[in-house]
Amino acid sequence: MTTYKLKIAFVLLVSSLLFVQCVYDNKDIIDQETCEDGIKNGDEEDVDCGGSVCPPCDEGGINFNGIFVQQDIIGRPGVNTIFSGANSIKNDFNVSEVSNRENFQTIFNTILENYHDIYAVALDIPVDELNYETNILDWNGQTFTRIMAEFDALQVSPNGPTTYFNSDSGLVFTGRSLSDDVIDVSLTLLFGGENGTRFDGNNGTPQLTTDAVDAGDRDFSLSFPYLEAPILVNN
Repeated sequence: MTTYKLKIAFVLLVSSLLFVQCVYDNKDIIDQETCEDGIKNGDEEDVDCGGSVCPPCDEGGINFNGIFVQQDIIGRPGVNTIFSGANSIKNDFNVSEVSNRENFQTIFNTILENYHDIYAVALDIPVDELNYETNILDWNGQTFTRIMAEFDALQVSPNGPTTYFNSDSGLVFTGRSLSDDVIDVSLTLLFGGENGTRFDGNNGTPQLTTDAVDAGDRDFSLSFPYLEAPILVNN
C-alpha cells in the first residue's frame, strides 16, 4: 500500500512540474510577442530588444536599416468618409500612394452622383433630372472628385493667408485656420451648386449646405482648448 501511494505521489509531482513548464513556455511565447509590438515593455532595454526574451539591442540603439513602408497616409479624413463608400475602398485609399490615386476619381464621382440620386428620390424628382451641379469654385463633378481623390491634403501657403475657403480672395485649401467652418464649406461644395444656395433650405429645397453649428462664443485668440464659457444652471 505504501509503495502504491509513493507511485501516486511521484506521478503527481512529475505532472505538476510538466504543468509549471507549460506555464513558463506559454509565458515565454507571450513575452516574445511583445518583441514586435513597437513598445518598450517587459524587461526590454529598448523598444522590442534586450532583456531576457527579446533579441539584443544594437549598440547604436534601434536598427533602422532596411526598407520601411508607410502604412497609412490619410490626409483629410472627411474626404475619405464622404466619397469612398465601402470600408474596403476607404482602407485602400488610406494606404495608397498619393501619386497613384487617380483611379479613385471614378469611385468618388459615382458616390457624389449617388448622393444626388438619394435626394431626388426623397424629393420625388426623377433621378435623371437631379445631378451634381458645378460648384462655387466652378468645378464640375469630374474636377471636384479628381481634386478630392488626388490632392487629399491641405496645402501649405507660406506667403499667403491660411484658409480652407475665402470667398473674398477666392483662395481655397491653402490650409485651415481655427475659425474656418470646414463642414459648411464642404457641404456647400457638395450641394450648393453654382451660387452656393442650390439646397439651402429655401424654395422647397432641403437644407444641405450647413450643419447649423457655428463657433459659438469661442475665442480662437486664446490658448487651446478654445472652450466656450460654461453654461450655468440654477437648481
